[in-house]
Amino acid sequence: MNKEKQQSELPDTADTSIVTVGIKGMHCAGCVATVEKAISEAEGVLSANVNLATETAQVKLATDIVDMQGIFDSVLSVGYEAVELKTDLDDETEFEKEQEAEFQNLKTRFIVAAGLTILVLLGSFHSHLPILYQISQQIMRISMLVLTALILFWSGRQFFRNAIIRARHGKADMDSLISLGTSSAYIYSALATLAPDFITTAGQSPDVYFDTAAVIITLILFGRMLESKAKRRASSAIRKLIGLQPRTTIVIRNGEEITIPTRQVVVGDLVLVRPGERIPVDGVVKEGSSAVDESMITGESMPVDKGPGDDVIGSTVNRMGSFRFEARKVGTKTVLAQIVRLVREAQGSKAPIQRLADKIASYFVPTVIMIAVLTFTIWFISESLSFALLNAISVLIIACPCALGLATPTAIMVGTGRGAEMGILIRSGEVLETIHKVNTVVFDKTGTLTVGKPSVVAVVPYDGHTEEEILQFTGSVEKLSEHPLAKAILERVKDFNLVLPSVSGFKAQPGHGAEAEVEGKHVIVGSPRLMKQAGIDIDQVSQEVDQITKRGQTAILTAIDKRIIGVLAVADSVKETAVDEISLLHQSGIKTFMMTGDTAETGQAIGEQVGIDRVISGVLPEDKAAEIQSLQKEGNKVAMVGDGINDAPSLVQADVGIALGTGTDIAMEASDVTLISGDLSGVRSAISLSHRTVKTIHQNLFFAFVYNSIGIPVAAGVLFPFFGVLLDPMFASAAMAASSLSVVINSLRLRKFNI
Repeated sequence: MNKEKQQSELPDTADTSIVTVGIKGMHCAGCVATVEKAISEAEGVLSANVNLATETAQVKLATDIVDMQGIFDSVLSVGYEAVELKTDLDDETEFEKEQEAEFQNLKTRFIVAAGLTILVLLGSFHSHLPILYQISQQIMRISMLVLTALILFWSGRQFFRNAIIRARHGKADMDSLISLGTSSAYIYSALATLAPDFITTAGQSPDVYFDTAAVIITLILFGRMLESKAKRRASSAIRKLIGLQPRTTIVIRNGEEITIPTRQVVVGDLVLVRPGERIPVDGVVKEGSSAVDESMITGESMPVDKGPGDDVIGSTVNRMGSFRFEARKVGTKTVLAQIVRLVREAQGSKAPIQRLADKIASYFVPTVIMIAVLTFTIWFISESLSFALLNAISVLIIACPCALGLATPTAIMVGTGRGAEMGILIRSGEVLETIHKVNTVVFDKTGTLTVGKPSVVAVVPYDGHTEEEILQFTGSVEKLSEHPLAKAILERVKDFNLVLPSVSGFKAQPGHGAEAEVEGKHVIVGSPRLMKQAGIDIDQVSQEVDQITKRGQTAILTAIDKRIIGVLAVADSVKETAVDEISLLHQSGIKTFMMTGDTAETGQAIGEQVGIDRVISGVLPEDKAAEIQSLQKEGNKVAMVGDGINDAPSLVQADVGIALGTGTDIAMEASDVTLISGDLSGVRSAISLSHRTVKTIHQNLFFAFVYNSIGIPVAAGVLFPFFGVLLDPMFASAAMAASSLSVVINSLRLRKFNI
């Protein structure tokens, strides 16, 4: 069954999931294309994104028919190794250990190659060295042949093994180019050493190029070792996050304190945390109190007081007293594990610009081989075999699809990692690339531009009722509501220590208010609009309502049996940073909007206070997405900033959804970007980070294209007829290694990003 048919026959209701698969053995963009194609053809796989920088693949699959072993076998069949990565923090650590072991193996092979290469180079210049000049040329050449064989087929064995595997499947990659180049130099030199008459009979000089083959392998190993180290630095954000969770935890079981690995903590465990210790998992305080440093999550330096009933987040630091808490989220469910998952998914994703680079790279290696063959043919006809061979080897070696393959993913990896360190969780490379195009930012009001904790600042009685009576009837209805304004009213009720009667027939009016039966009376609580819809005369309170809205406050009316008994003024203060951040966005040429369900007067008052360009008032939650769509139709690239829960539809509709939250599940899942601290400065930081990352990507791609566009023709000898310039294969190998390394180092500059 072909892939298209397989996918079309999947039921629409089939559950899908995404797994992250670690890939070993990739070195260039050609490897990426090969692995991606192999995984995509496995049964049950809907799509696959392979990332060279992170050495991972994100695989979307139908869980009801998935065969992970089939995926592993597919990857193995094209010469690579795959292992499933889970979101458990210990699993992440194990993968890091495996990567470290591979780096150490690479380092060992380089050291051996470097030592043997020095001996080969001494052999090449033996006639000029007093200690060695008496040794016959043939003995030196045989010694160099043996030493070079050790370099090629032990230190560089991976290149040849990979090339053979790729060839069996009709594929070629960077290792294929290296193997062709070095083996050609070695075989020619071996013939010149063991059968010089064969070379001279052909009219060629029996020169040897053992030093060329040895130096090429050594320099490439050195380059890959440095590249591997640089890539590990690029992914340091993941390691830093993982390192935040303590490895052991004190739990109370059967009345005894025992220390266990954190991964063995289960939901319901009673956990003891002492001063100075990190909280191991997420939970709720049961006994004791303390002040907890939550800067890892919120970015706020001031510790937060915690007592019975308060939530605590894993990996935050207990600063003062001891307390016990009940574990509620463990393993992959903790906030930290979810942050790690989101960061790894973002780092492993592809930006749209990378897809173009991957497509070009898929044709790169075959094209280079054709150019090398053409180079050899032309120079063999016009010059000599050795001349043709050296130029062809230079073409094979200098060509670098590695730089092309690393240009985008390394920048995405470092950019998203730096964002995570700043409390900015960016869902994918595509999102990171899109943010810099935003020219319009739409803010929700409550909890976004305002503190989100409204309070009742005034109660105006009517019709002979007292303030206590108004609060009693209003609170009775609002106690069943989940609206933030309802909570503010209930807080005022607490101040009066009022007892609220039971209600019946409660009915919420989303965006407007609520109604219910209280002590046999029909009570309506809500906006002036709701009162008018209910046929209630509000003329007597209209002046008071106008004064409230002009002050930027919200007017809540309470009516009993269709008669107004009171007006409550509720105020939500503007965030201290809102005015400055809106001003800075304007300086960047970005338009700002505010959407609110409040009246035009209230919305305008808040808008003028923070300096918003335009206020869209009276918008119900279900209509916010339509307003975003309207702005998009006008040609705007829109970012929506909200709380990540109530604003979910508009966050999804926007080109970029930005949630201000505390790292909750819903906030993370509903948005493209989550600002964990809830600080508005994160909006501008995310846009600036995107600009810097995209600029870095363009720089990397420009260098990769220019390098190959200039390097390959020079290596082919196009300058030789005019200027007598040739590129030695050893210099070509150094240039190739430097090109990959330079791309990674340029991306690493993003680690220092600050707005």
